[in-house]
Amino acid sequence: MARKQFDLIVFDWDGTLIDSTSTIVKCIQASAKDLGLPVPTELLASHVIGLGLQEAMQLVMPDVEPKYHARMAERYRYHYLSRDHELALFPGVHEMLLELSQQAYFLAVATGKSRVGLNRSLNAVKLLSLFDATRCADETFSKPHPAMLQELTRELGQDMRRTVMIGDTSHDLLMARNAGAASIAVEYGAHPVEQLQACNPLYSAATVADLHQWLSEHA
Repeated sequence: MARKQFDLIVFDWDGTLIDSTSTIVKCIQASAKDLGLPVPTELLASHVIGLGLQEAMQLVMPDVEPKYHARMAERYRYHYLSRDHELALFPGVHEMLLELSQQAYFLAVATGKSRVGLNRSLNAVKLLSLFDATRCADETFSKPHPAMLQELTRELGQDMRRTVMIGDTSHDLLMARNAGAASIAVEYGAHPVEQLQACNPLYSAATVADLHQWLSEHA
């Protein structure tokens, strides 16, 4: 079947393909508790998901001394590493990605994770060979800067106008806007639906099945 709008489909990782939002929130909160700092609310902790780790810690704890941001990041890594083996893909994600790959779309990941963290996660869920390229926050500018999408399109020789970014946060959707790419929101991740809608995505998917169907019919 001929592609209608897009050649390159870029996915966020946490909260979009893998069910990790709750775990990330709990790890951020545990890190603050370890250091005797005010524990951020679930809403605040979930808002910074998708950003690079240092930037996330600065935003989630804006009123503490800067020296604590690095220590928060260290404690976060400790807690997350002890739990990341528990994480799984959202139901239906593997089938969706396999079908898109078989239809010869270019597939990529743009994530706030570190390179080490993403590779470990990709290996754990056996998806490493399915993506044509990936970009992490410790390799370039963090979202919503457009650099990740700019670098991915250059690496794969693709046109930004035929590229779509799919994510569960406003950081993902604003990155797409800043890069000149289309965006699709998923409503089952970190950010509230109204926050996603404010970014004017091309489509907003309530579930993975909903996303899969839309991509099959319109991408």
